[in-house]
Amino acid sequence: MVRVTTPAPLPQPDSEPDSATDVVRAVPNRRSALRAGAGLAAAGALATGCSATGAGAHPASASRVTGTTQATGTSRPPGTPHPPSGPVSAPAPRAFPRQPAQITHGPRTRPRVALTFHGQGDPAVTEKLLGEAEKAGARVTVLAVGSWLDEHPGVARRILDGGHDLGNHTLRHIDINAMPEPDAYAEILGCADRLRRLTGSIGTWFRPSRASRASPLVERVARRVGYPHVLSYDVDSLDFTSPGATAVTRQVLGGIRPGSVVSLHFGYADTVAALPALLHELDRRGLRAVTTTELLS
Repeated sequence: MVRVTTPAPLPQPDSEPDSATDVVRAVPNRRSALRAGAGLAAAGALATGCSATGAGAHPASASRVTGTTQATGTSRPPGTPHPPSGPVSAPAPRAFPRQPAQITHGPRTRPRVALTFHGQGDPAVTEKLLGEAEKAGARVTVLAVGSWLDEHPGVARRILDGGHDLGNHTLRHIDINAMPEPDAYAEILGCADRLRRLTGSIGTWFRPSRASRASPLVERVARRVGYPHVLSYDVDSLDFTSPGATAVTRQVLGGIRPGSVVSLHFGYADTVAALPALLHELDRRGLRAVTTTELLS
């Protein structure tokens, strides 16, 4: 007779955490968390870019990737959990004492840059972009939208398995700087909770939605949740405007220099098409694409 043991359910907090310590205190078993995360109710993901001024949704474009496009080279249906491959470290946020509360770039003295992606959209496109980066020996930073993780919980493990940074881009990707404090707190904590359930950590970075920089209120709330820094950027690819792959590449290369943090997005065909040429030119210039954590370490 084979005895079947039902895994114990994850502990649920009785009330909303009051501090960063409360948020990161409960770190669930890695695999149990992954299974539990797959059961989160799906919320509608907004596949839109973040403007520097925190404007509303950008108009839809024919070059935008939506639907169920299959990524070249993927061997499993998009959105399904990544097969287990042993324990994966899920780092917690860390403070960089020499960096400001809102980080726009890293040291200018080393030949490194950080490509950061706002995480939402078709997971097949995510797989394609991550595959292109890994093929070139690059590592990136993904700021995930919480509702996207609800719909595609497997992408969290996929990102970490690839050696990339995974962070928080709010729960619903709306204008967080325009929210009152309780709502802003719920947006940041909501995404942090999804990340913690799926990976055991609230993620390494926080970036506000619909803005390049956080308001003082949002910066304060992010610290309360557990993020010592807000991650901004000094190079905006403008890929969410769907200007064409050549324009995306030109925009990035025109502004990038050692230490730069670049804003890019999953879910756009132009970004997929631009990435190989962008990585090739970075290599030609002697610039290495690394995670934001590595850029600042």
